[in-house]
Amino acid sequence: MERTFIAIKPDGVQRGLVGTIIGRFEQKGFKLVGLKQLKPSRELAEQHYAVHRERPFFNGLVEFITSGPIVAIVLEGEGVVAAARKLIGATNPLTAEPGTIRGDFGVNIGRNIIHGSDAIETAQQEIALWFSPAELSDWTPTIQPWLYE
Repeated sequence: MERTFIAIKPDGVQRGLVGTIIGRFEQKGFKLVGLKQLKPSRELAEQHYAVHRERPFFNGLVEFITSGPIVAIVLEGEGVVAAARKLIGATNPLTAEPGTIRGDFGVNIGRNIIHGSDAIETAQQEIALWFSPAELSDWTPTIQPWLYE
C-alpha cells in the first residue's frame, strides 16, 4: 500500500490546526501509520529541502521550518500521494481552491500550513528521513473493508 509524508509546519501547529488537518486525511479514509511532534534541527531541515539548496528562498525555508514544532505524519492508502496533494491544495494559499487545507487556512506562500510529498519516490525518501522503521505502525483499521474492494 502506498505511503506519503506530511508535515504540518510551525504556522499550522501554532494556529491549532493539527487535529483539523489530521481529521481531513482520516475522513478521506487514509490510515495514520506515523505521527510525532518535533522541532527539526537545521541539519534535518537542510536535508529535507536539499532540492531547493540553490534557490534564493532556501534559507528562509530552513529558518521557518526550524522556528517551532512541526507535526510529522505518515499516511497510507491507495493513491495517497496524489490524493493528499489534492487535499492540501496549491502551494500558494491565495490560489488554492476553497475546500483544500491551504485554501481554507493558508495566509501566504511563506506560511502555507503544510507540506506533502510530491511523488511516491519523494515520499519514500522523506519518510526514511523523518521516521525510523520502528516509529511506523503496521495495522489494519476495522473500516478497511468499507474503503477498498
